Amino acid sequence: MEYRRLGRSGLRVPALSFGTATFAGGDDFFKAWGSTDSAGAARLIDICLDHGVSMFDSADVYSNGLAEQILGEAIRGKRNRLLISTKATFAFGEGPNDYGSSRQHLIDAVDGALKRLGVDHIDLFQLHGQDYNTPVEETLSTLDALVRSGKIRYIGCSNFTGWHLMKSLGVAERYGYPRYVAHQAYYSLLNRDYEWELAPLGRDQGVGAVVWSPLGWGKLTGKIRRGQPAKQGTRAHDIADTGPPFEEERLFRIVDALDVVAQQVGKSIPQVALNWLLQQPTVSNVIIGARDEAQLVENIGAVGWNLTAEQVAMLCAASDAPAAYPVWHQRGFPTLNEWG
Repeated sequence: MEYRRLGRSGLRVPALSFGTATFAGGDDFFKAWGSTDSAGAARLIDICLDHGVSMFDSADVYSNGLAEQILGEAIRGKRNRLLISTKATFAFGEGPNDYGSSRQHLIDAVDGALKRLGVDHIDLFQLHGQDYNTPVEETLSTLDALVRSGKIRYIGCSNFTGWHLMKSLGVAERYGYPRYVAHQAYYSLLNRDYEWELAPLGRDQGVGAVVWSPLGWGKLTGKIRRGQPAKQGTRAHDIADTGPPFEEERLFRIVDALDVVAQQVGKSIPQVALNWLLQQPTVSNVIIGARDEAQLVENIGAVGWNLTAEQVAMLCAASDAPAAYPVWHQRGFPTLNEWG
């Protein structure tokens, strides 16, 4: 397994981590992801560790805390061999302070996660979304106190806009608070909006991308093609309306290109799509998921080899899409976009 620095921090993480949204299946939404129980989770975690996938990602809202609980049960006796990342911000309860990035909610959220996981610290704690209602200073000072207490070691964010992330980094620098070293963001061949603003920010500020849903909400598996829609019982079918927006013909164009490259390198379509991501600037880690052992082993096979520059360029061309302003304007001046 390849290990990479997480952003500009000193923490080294595997190129792949395992996402636990498939654990428990606590409601209809998460059942579409998977319903792995404790025994199944323990087996998947053993396979991950055998292959060097030693980082496991969760969140309090995954099956209303059950995913964290199952993860905690599955890693007993193995804590010193792995890293845990989890998230909080979205509503976890019905009270007026059961959501957001306030001091009140973050302290409760971290204490709750530690209890469910059965551990004494979280290696990477991330805000699951940005909270416009809480001052950035309050959020970061709380995270600073949690780091100093030993309950969390590194902090990250998820689903932030560029301006909010940059504002947070500025406040952290001003007051000496811990900086976000990771941004858990959606990025795939199907949706490359991350490249417009968040990737340049991450490159300039040393914030590593931890990529969620790298196979485009299950649409880049090669199972969806012209005249072959997503099958019932899959995430791409059952919760398609909740996923990232996409244009169908563009999806087919990307899958066609993936087909060509997969045949050239002797790999599966998901492996090629994941390998493409691993070669993109700022990507520190890609979160993979799996319903079963075979799917997990296949996804792990995305590391240990690299696409050629020509193959990467082919996939980039097939997945290209019109950019938003001011990105399209800036691209008209290539000499201004060169990195030193």
